Amino acid sequence: MTPFRLNPELDANALAAQFVRHGRLQIPNFLDMPSATQLHALLSDREDWVQVINSGDRVFEASRSSRATMTDQQRDALDAAVYAGARRGFQFRYEAIRVPDGRDERRGSADPLAALATFLSEGPARDLLRTVTGVEAIDFADAQATAFGAGDFLTAHDDAVAGKRRHAAYVLGLTPQWRTEWGGLLLFHDDHVVSQGFVPSFNTLNLFSVPQRHSVSEVTRAASDRRYSVTGWLRSR
Repeated sequence: MTPFRLNPELDANALAAQFVRHGRLQIPNFLDMPSATQLHALLSDREDWVQVINSGDRVFEASRSSRATMTDQQRDALDAAVYAGARRGFQFRYEAIRVPDGRDERRGSADPLAALATFLSEGPARDLLRTVTGVEAIDFADAQATAFGAGDFLTAHDDAVAGKRRHAAYVLGLTPQWRTEWGGLLLFHDDHVVSQGFVPSFNTLNLFSVPQRHSVSEVTRAASDRRYSVTGWLRSR
């Protein structure tokens, strides 16, 4: 892959003025187009995705190959357990590809996702994100690729975890075509009101301060593709 590059037309100060008003914003055309196009091709071609599902505080992972061996009864039972969890409290189901946090581990990796995480953690991209969020302490972006298919969702939470030093969360959308009614919306909650919703959009960086209560709505069976993105938090070590 060619090196990742920011869109040179981004105005960091103008974006910072938007961010300070609500603590969140969308940045269209975040990367230059070759970078975004390559990332989408990478995610759609890979087969090393693992499905991640929580049961309370425990997280379970299953590869695509292991899920292919499940019987219909096993799949139905898993669906029932996931939806039961969503009725009671925090629940998620989606696919992911993890990226290591360590600098040396990232630099020694041949995975382009590790290179993207390094790109976001230093140089012009980090400087832009510091300016937009107003947090000079940001010196590290963790990352994972995510794919939400039909029936996948993430219920409401606020990302606040003691000791993680998360200043802001980001979601870099990488699905070229998406319709609002397909679900997969990033929703921001204010008590019992959805105060704002971001529709998945290609090469758009959704950025919001932590903590903010938010969720990802369930992807419907009508969606023609998975909702691909790279997500994580902007942190200080």
